[in-house]
Amino acid sequence: MPPVTSPGLDDRLARVRFRRAITLMVMTLVIPGSAQLVAGNKQVGRIAMRVWLSLLAVVVVVVLLGFVWPGVLLSLFTSELVLGVVRIGLMVLAVGWAVLFVDAWRLGEPLGLRQKQRLAMVGLNGVLSFSVAGSLLFASHVVGVNQDFMATMFGDGEVTDSTHGRYNVLLLGGDSGADRMGLRPDSITVASIDEDTGHTVLFGLPRNMQDFPFPKGSVMAEQFPDGYDCDDCYLNSLSTFAMDNKELFPGVRNPGVEATVQGVEGITGLDVNYYAMVNMQGFKDLVDAVGGVRLNVRDRIPIGGVGAPITGWIEPGVRKLDGFQTLWFARSRSGADDYSRMARQKCVMNAMLDQLSPQVVVTKFGDIAKASKKVISTDLPASEVDTFVELAVKAKSQPLATVSFVPPLVNTAAPDIAALQDRVRQAIAKSEGRADGRTVRPDEKPAKTKRVRRPAGGADAPTTGGSIGSMAEGYVANDAEDLSSAC
Repeated sequence: MPPVTSPGLDDRLARVRFRRAITLMVMTLVIPGSAQLVAGNKQVGRIAMRVWLSLLAVVVVVVLLGFVWPGVLLSLFTSELVLGVVRIGLMVLAVGWAVLFVDAWRLGEPLGLRQKQRLAMVGLNGVLSFSVAGSLLFASHVVGVNQDFMATMFGDGEVTDSTHGRYNVLLLGGDSGADRMGLRPDSITVASIDEDTGHTVLFGLPRNMQDFPFPKGSVMAEQFPDGYDCDDCYLNSLSTFAMDNKELFPGVRNPGVEATVQGVEGITGLDVNYYAMVNMQGFKDLVDAVGGVRLNVRDRIPIGGVGAPITGWIEPGVRKLDGFQTLWFARSRSGADDYSRMARQKCVMNAMLDQLSPQVVVTKFGDIAKASKKVISTDLPASEVDTFVELAVKAKSQPLATVSFVPPLVNTAAPDIAALQDRVRQAIAKSEGRADGRTVRPDEKPAKTKRVRRPAGGADAPTTGGSIGSMAEGYVANDAEDLSSAC
């Protein structure tokens, strides 16, 4: 005859069993394998706990490594091999953890629980299993996106060293269309980056610059030994010339970019390490991927115009613009000129550098990578990505300087190349704390450089086409030691 128990005792026993079942589930959540070690297969529990503790140790070491040697950490997370191992590891961990949750539910003896308690345990087990496994599988997906991004965006091109402690990267923005071969660069900027501090100077070159030389020994110098001085020979036409004469550039993947690089090197006297080209029509997708860009819109900026109807306006004020609006803020020429547009483009660059935090990049990396693969092309080798990510982190904390070779500083139809290159050297020397290329002594005042008079950048400063200044006086964002104050 079975023992007789009181209803009160049954209730207490049911509550104890229910608490035990919940405890086993929580133990699995906090320390995978601990439930098996206490109430199940101890060997399975020991293996799971060892794996878990080992992973925790690896995470701690990686975090500490990030504080001590950030460059090494960046190298790990831009390595396709490491990303592949992490991706597979996350998938295995997701499956293994889900199995441990199911086993913990079994160890809780659900058949011995009351109906409501069983239902509660089934729900709790489902929530924990799907939440943990789902999070790990999503993390694996993000790692996979990063791995694919690294494989498709960056290649195994030639690695180049810095020159005099600086990396020079050519940034191109252009239009693509059915009637054009590749992209025609309309926005041409050299970012000269100090490899130690990340301090960056942006050198803007107008697309309509004429009569400039090429580096000695280059393909373009052989074709134009007296310089690029002919009818309709503008800086942005180099790409078209090269694409029409590909035989001059055997083995070169993008002759248009190569010819443009040679033109930029001849103008600035800088050695260009790498290039990055942005399809401006797809640029809006990249801006949308990061959630928009906050910009100070100083005048009404027309959407459309210059041979097409104006379909709308970007209203004045400090506002967050989506990709479509940001593209028109950077490209609009109605009621403006090319040089004011260049100033606005520098402000967009500064805003994106300032507002793209690591948190934004991590949380929206999938969208960023998807947009970037369609929008950006570059010859930066995958092995150098970690170097430039570290430089970008350094640059974010530094003021961004800019010098654009536009009127009144430069006559774009007949530029004084020697004076222009001297201006490049002065800007770099100043960014490095030197004067006239010499080390500045503690008691020495930096040499004064003759500068074009420009309006101040206050709230009431005169503007043209949305940029502070005018063509006659110069646009502030085209020549600034701190671009943030000029935008």
